Amino acid sequence: MVKEPVPPQSSISGRRRWVAPAVGVLLVGAIAAGYAVQHGKVGGVASKTDTAEDKKQPVQELAASDYTTVQARELSVMLPISGALAPLNQATVKSKVIAEVSETRVPEGVKVARGQVVMLLGTGDLQAKVVAAQATEEDAKAKLGLALKTHENNQTLLRQKFISQTAYDTAENNVDIARAALKSATAQLEIARHALDDATIRAPIDGIVSKRFLQAGEKASPDTALFSIVDLRQMLLEAQVPASEIPRVKEGQVVAFDVEGFDSRRFHGKVARINPAADAGSRAITVYIAVDNPDGALRGGMFANGGITLQQSAATPVVPLAAVHIDNGAASVFKIENGKVVEQPVKLGLKNEDEGMVSVLSGLTAGTRIIAIKHLDGIKPGTAVSLPQGANDKVQPDTKVATAQKA
Repeated sequence: MVKEPVPPQSSISGRRRWVAPAVGVLLVGAIAAGYAVQHGKVGGVASKTDTAEDKKQPVQELAASDYTTVQARELSVMLPISGALAPLNQATVKSKVIAEVSETRVPEGVKVARGQVVMLLGTGDLQAKVVAAQATEEDAKAKLGLALKTHENNQTLLRQKFISQTAYDTAENNVDIARAALKSATAQLEIARHALDDATIRAPIDGIVSKRFLQAGEKASPDTALFSIVDLRQMLLEAQVPASEIPRVKEGQVVAFDVEGFDSRRFHGKVARINPAADAGSRAITVYIAVDNPDGALRGGMFANGGITLQQSAATPVVPLAAVHIDNGAASVFKIENGKVVEQPVKLGLKNEDEGMVSVLSGLTAGTRIIAIKHLDGIKPGTAVSLPQGANDKVQPDTKVATAQKA
């Protein structure tokens, strides 16, 4: 039997020494590889997903009241006013004669035309006065004729020296007296005829009968009110304005106002004139505003609340005052752009304190979304934001008349 040679002890020991470190290295490498796989690292490089998550910024969701969409519209500087409305043209028809009312033809609320008969007074006594005046005139004519004939005869007698100069002068004077008497009689007849005509009461203007003071059978005297007629096509609004504000009020300025009962309708007028004197008690000055009222919707006595337009901007972007930031005199707003808050410098125009709005002359366009609240927690330039799901763009509502000041 042949025995295999036994390797030297030193050779075996050397191989073991080499294998053991190699196995150790492989084991450490496997453990490291498993750790890298478990923690998303391969070859010492971090995965993109883990990096994005570490650096991802939190998104703040806005409520519907936190933002608004800028709209372009006019903004006005207005002076608040209030007062009562009255027809510009109105007339109270009064009697000029003493007579009994025989007929009233038009009741209250009915339209009448200028010259239309609205009432008749009794004419019996008036007609008798006309007849008497006619008789007086005829008598005066006859006396004048006689005086003229006598004067003519006396001229002949005077030339023939049958009468004295005094007698002739007397005859000539009688002619003058007769002429004067005829003129007086003619005038009295005209007065009687006018009085008879005045028994027929006519409307002095186009309008609506607002009041009938007498009924048939009642007696009218001179200056007794018979009818009141108003023309509603043009109204006058009388407003009391503080004397300190009068320098800003000018004729021709536009006025907008509301009247109770017309919630969905706004009325307009223009400053027609300004009273030159202040009221002794209130120290206010009356401003008269002309209002066209073609459909007659406005009535006398209605109370109006509105404002005089002292200044008005063109249609420019308008933002809430609460959205404006002022830093060292520079104005800016926070706009929402690509899901982030961006500070946008702006130049302001007219400011309306009561309405809470200000016009923007430059730096902003209509349709831009902006943060509507000045101090909103967590909101600053660079903040990522999101809008409510399904939220529509909010349009800044038009408001009613309010006092405004220039920014």
